[in-house]
Amino acid sequence: MLALAITPGGFSVSQLAQQVQGLLGWPESQYQPRHAAYDLKNCAAKLGHKIGSARRYQVETSALKIMAALLTLREKVIKPVLASVTKPKSEPNPQPQTDLDLQYGKVQTEMRALLLILGVAV
Repeated sequence: MLALAITPGGFSVSQLAQQVQGLLGWPESQYQPRHAAYDLKNCAAKLGHKIGSARRYQVETSALKIMAALLTLREKVIKPVLASVTKPKSEPNPQPQTDLDLQYGKVQTEMRALLLILGVAV
């Protein structure tokens, strides 16, 4: 939905189905527009709305911000932390680091500490 959110005039159920098929590498028979319609119906109340009487949907700005934040957390914090659960990072950080890189590093360090307390990390 994040990729389709910038579509002028909103997006259709068929476009959503095609996007999901492409992202997951599924054939059309595995994820059809009816599946996308069901998923969209379950998400629409929280993430977006139907545009008038048209069969097109638009994602709410607040939902876009949340989806972008969750995607960023997954890619920049959660994946690196989970990758280092069994083997701590041994390579030095590239220099110079930006303020953003330093903040991600701090979050990763705190997540590792939390996982150690929970007994998940070694």
